[in-house]
Amino acid sequence: MQGSLGDAELVRAARAGSDAAFARLVERHQAPVRAFLRRLLGRNWDEADDLAQDVFVTAWASLGRLKNPAGLRSWLFGIAWRKGQDRIRSGLRSQARDRSWLDETAPSGGISEEDRLALADAMAGLPADQRACVALCMADGWSHAEAAEALGLPLGTVKSHVTRGRARLLAVLTGGSDDA
Repeated sequence: MQGSLGDAELVRAARAGSDAAFARLVERHQAPVRAFLRRLLGRNWDEADDLAQDVFVTAWASLGRLKNPAGLRSWLFGIAWRKGQDRIRSGLRSQARDRSWLDETAPSGGISEEDRLALADAMAGLPADQRACVALCMADGWSHAEAAEALGLPLGTVKSHVTRGRARLLAVLTGGSDDA
């Protein structure tokens, strides 16, 4: 029955509470909306697919505000466009924050961005307490005693964490063995 209905009829049925009618609308428009978002967002197809689902969640929640049920397709693509633009802006803000963080944490001496990223990856591989000690003592210039006080760790533990963390970072960054 619903297979032969047009969008306007399905919208009316969905507004009246028919989940099956809305499911048919999703089935009918999901692939084109997903394809549009994939083209809009580029290589990030998983994100585009997630966003396509979000488009239909939003459409379901605001179906009552659709003025012209026959214009469903345009309305859905308008939602997709706005959500895609929001995602692109969010991604650009995130990239700017990452660049800013890299610039702020970049050691002097002209280290390349590739080396900075490798260092960030190596730091991420350290256990959290060791990473905190290395970050405070080596990157931020804190004394072992200051780090011990801030982190609530014994002084000897902080010294050990810094020594072992430094050794692990060197091993990862130089390709050597990690005996720590």
